[in-house]
Amino acid sequence: PGEASPEMAHLIGRELCKKILKDEYEYVLSTHIDKWHIHNHIIFNNVNMVTGKCYQSNKKSYHQIRYQSDKLCKENDLSVIDEFYESYKKKYNIKGKSWYENEQAKHGTSWKSKLQFDIDRMIKQSKDWDEFLKKMADLGYEIKYGKHIAFKPKNKARFTRTKTIGEDYTEERLKERITEREFIKTPAVKKRIGNVIDMNTNAKVKENKGYEYWATKHNLHTIAESVIYIREHGIKSVKQLDEYIQKTADERQNIQEKIKAIDKEMQKLSTTMEQVHTVKKHRACYKEYTANPSDKAFFEEYKAQITLYENALSELKKSYSKLPNSKDILAELDKLQEKKNTLMQEYSSSKSDMDELYKIRKNYGIYMGKEMGDSFHLYYSLFKVKSPIVFLLVQ
Repeated sequence: PGEASPEMAHLIGRELCKKILKDEYEYVLSTHIDKWHIHNHIIFNNVNMVTGKCYQSNKKSYHQIRYQSDKLCKENDLSVIDEFYESYKKKYNIKGKSWYENEQAKHGTSWKSKLQFDIDRMIKQSKDWDEFLKKMADLGYEIKYGKHIAFKPKNKARFTRTKTIGEDYTEERLKERITEREFIKTPAVKKRIGNVIDMNTNAKVKENKGYEYWATKHNLHTIAESVIYIREHGIKSVKQLDEYIQKTADERQNIQEKIKAIDKEMQKLSTTMEQVHTVKKHRACYKEYTANPSDKAFFEEYKAQITLYENALSELKKSYSKLPNSKDILAELDKLQEKKNTLMQEYSSSKSDMDELYKIRKNYGIYMGKEMGDSFHLYYSLFKVKSPIVFLLVQ
């Protein structure tokens, strides 16, 4: 804002039309000067006057227009849109969501977060695009096909385009993610350890002999799996099991603290990015103000912009000797996000391990009763089953 005169802006607009339309399309160019930010509007006939063919509007043509526009601005010493800030907004800025939606997303209850979760889950289970769509429909989603695929849960009135979730959720990218999975060997799903049935308190055990027999065998198998699990982890006593549980809990807490520290650093960098953008955005306005500080009318009209500029610059000076580079800020945010993703995977895995350990400890307590010794001893028992199973005794 304030960098170009109306005449310069109009001239640049004409040059842009010449480079893009090459005198082959009829167009109307208007330069708006009713706002502080002088800008152009261009409307053109999409039918080529020479060939009679229609103008092809797509991502490629958009980037060509953007490139030529930026080039002309730079040639005339005018600022251009900060591509790194734009990339930051797409990746990290929450302003595309409503306040309510953002608050819900923090707690994992946003409907967009739910859609994202379901899409990720179904991609992992699908061999091709058709199977993915079928699985989404089975989850209760209505699907709308068109230029951009969209989904609607039964309890919502409007469809949501998947591309609004993020760059990784365009239809093209979703198909690529499904295809990529064909080349990734899916690891075998680890069998979960079951729960031991309390034979002393379970009413069904007391009422049904058949169920009692089944529960007895189930408990033998379950306690055997529990013992095998802890033996694989080098645990040989109840004391060691308790120590291992505490150690795992401490490690999980440590991961959580690291995630919190990264979140704090990312929030700080996001604030810095916004402050840098504010300074760049209102710099010309502030320059005009300082050049004519006695112009009260100008100050009153642009008081908000001037205040934003001064506040942002003041905050930046507290931590930086010179204005930070948006490219460097974005690169640092990307590094932190990558670290956070790795830690989140570790945290999720540790939760699964903790659940197993707590279940094993509970199983042992129920199966052996309150009077538990300290050592694990094993022997094999057939107990009317086809293969020997490991049975747990207390010394």
